[in-house]
Parts: sequence; C-alpha cells; structure tokens
Amino acid sequence: MNRTPDHLAGNVKAWQEQAQWYVEPAEEAWASAEPFWGIWAIPDRVVNLLPMNLDGRRCIEIGCGAGYVSAWLARRGATVIGIDPTPNQLRTANRLLAKDPLDITFELGFGEHIEYPDASFDFAISEYGAALWADPYEWIPEASRVLKPGGQLIFLTNSPFVAMCAPDNEADGPVTDRLLRSYFDLYRTHWPDAPGQTEFHLTHSAWIDLFRSNSLTVERLVELQPEADAQTRYDWADIEWARNWPTEEAWVLRKEDR
Repeated sequence: MNRTPDHLAGNVKAWQEQAQWYVEPAEEAWASAEPFWGIWAIPDRVVNLLPMNLDGRRCIEIGCGAGYVSAWLARRGATVIGIDPTPNQLRTANRLLAKDPLDITFELGFGEHIEYPDASFDFAISEYGAALWADPYEWIPEASRVLKPGGQLIFLTNSPFVAMCAPDNEADGPVTDRLLRSYFDLYRTHWPDAPGQTEFHLTHSAWIDLFRSNSLTVERLVELQPEADAQTRYDWADIEWARNWPTEEAWVLRKEDR
C-alpha cells in the first residue's frame, strides 16, 4: 500500500527551493538560550509551551525543518528524533547539529506515516512543519499512535483567522480586516501565488472532534499575541492586525492514559 500523500511532492519541492531562506533564522534559533515561537519570535517564558525538564524523555519533532526545536528539547534533557521530508532542510539541521552535538537524530520522514512503533515517545511537537503542511486527518492519528499513554503533543500553526483574512496573493498586501473566505470550508488551502503547495487549516470544532477521536485531551489552546514592537520577516503579516487577532495558535494535548 502506498502511504505517500498526494500533496507531499508539491510541498517538498517548494521547501527544497525555500530552504536557503530559512538558514539564517535557523542558525539564530539554534543559538538562542531560550525557545521562542512562531513568526513573531514570542519567548517561551511568555507562553510556557515547553516543559522545563525533559530528562529521560523520548521526544519526536514532526516536520522538524532545520531542527532548532529539537535542539531546544535536547537541551532540556530529551532524546530527540526529528523527521522531515525535505533533504535541504535536514542538511541544515545536521550541519548545525555537528557544530552543537546534542542527543538528536534527524531522519527523512513525513507526518502522515511515522515509521516508529506504537507508544514510542513521551512527547511530540510540531511548530508549523506537520501542523501546517501535513493532512491533519492523517498526521494527528499517527502522532497519537506513537505517543505513550499520558504523553503530550504540542503543535503551533496559523490561526484560522489568517486563512480567512489573507489575500489570495502576498503581493496584494498583508492580512486584512475582512473575511475573504469561508470558515466552514477550511481544510486544504491552495494559494494562487504558491502553485503546487498545500496548506491545511481546520475549524476549532473540527480540531476538537479530531482530537477526541484519537484519544487526545485538550489541556490548553494558546492564541499568540505579539508585543507591540515585535517584528517578522513575513510580508503577509501585520503587527497591528496581530495585536487584535491571533496570527498563530498552539494546541497542548495529552494522550489519554487508559
């Protein structure tokens, strides 16, 4: 049975081409003493997503990109597997790992089919990565499957507000204060100026139903608000907008222990 999703090739092709643009921010993130999150680089002390102590925990980052989140986990005591389908991203991750040896293994893989047995990990995380680029109806069941009972899954992605309010083309300007597309039709998003790429967005009710059907309990939903002086590299984002509506959200989930 072919387990490769139909959208994967287009997304990998795009990320192969974009990987160089992410090298410099990846180097900065690897060097950071404190984790920070999303396009506005919100410090972890503000949102408290990562456990402070991961000693003895086996962790997986799903869609690890250049691997800086894996580095943050390892520095807190974890043994980490980082998977990503993009060779150029993994090349950056392994180069930075060679300079800063940590208990991390980076592997080619994708969120819809995680090649590890059931209950392999204590903790799973995705900052964008699988959370935006993998089909949630496939990667969420896989993440739950490889988590041990009582294990935690955290993922960060764009808010549905962004999916509803961003213009079709980035050249048309940043996200607007108008609803441009349907909330209830959220699932696969294809932007006209990003041919071949597929993003995935769900309504909050769809996320919660998906979690419940995969034995995941919601502990927190964190809607990220940047400080007024925050900056970003992304032209589609606007700080005034982001101070009024969340550009990003993080779900904190727990695998049911039964």
